[in-house]
Amino acid sequence: MTDHSKTPGVLLAGGLARRMGGGDKPMREVGGRTILARVVAKLAPQCDGLILNANGDPARFAAFGLPVIADTVADYPGPLAGILAALDWAAVNRPSVEYVCSASADCPFLPDDLVSRLHGARLAENAQLAVAASDGQSHPTIGLWKVSLRYELREALAVEGIRKIDRWTARYTLATAQWPVEPFDPFFNANTVEDIDAAERLVELWGI
Repeated sequence: MTDHSKTPGVLLAGGLARRMGGGDKPMREVGGRTILARVVAKLAPQCDGLILNANGDPARFAAFGLPVIADTVADYPGPLAGILAALDWAAVNRPSVEYVCSASADCPFLPDDLVSRLHGARLAENAQLAVAASDGQSHPTIGLWKVSLRYELREALAVEGIRKIDRWTARYTLATAQWPVEPFDPFFNANTVEDIDAAERLVELWGI
């Protein structure tokens, strides 16, 4: 098997959605489908199984049939905690897996070649980690994470208090895979009510 064919994916939905007035951003609808359903449809064909990182009652996601894993670090420290939870899950449940791919669960238009191109960038640059970028802007929640770095990540989160992904990834060799933003940015994320409206317009315009 190639590296990318055995890569599980984690959908990061652990945030508190303060800019959306609370609630689960991925459960908002765009074009008649929840954002989470769109993310699952995009990533499932690219990954060897998906898990969902979310805090609170996992039953609210039962319709998706995905394992739901909560943060294992207290006080909602951000997406790094979700990545750590996914790495810990993979180490226990998929011990032969070397990498996990993460994606924000509020990005409804993810590219169809996300996982393969992230692995391609990682291999080309002999890097330990890889992240996606578009129009020169990095998207640090969307990337490949080496399972064996989970102990170092836990130390950074729980002991050092590191919260920003960029601050942690700066310690390692990091590859970046670039995507164009025409006709639309594949990493558009719905953080606000206005973003939902913009996403609706994109769906209508491009039939996505």
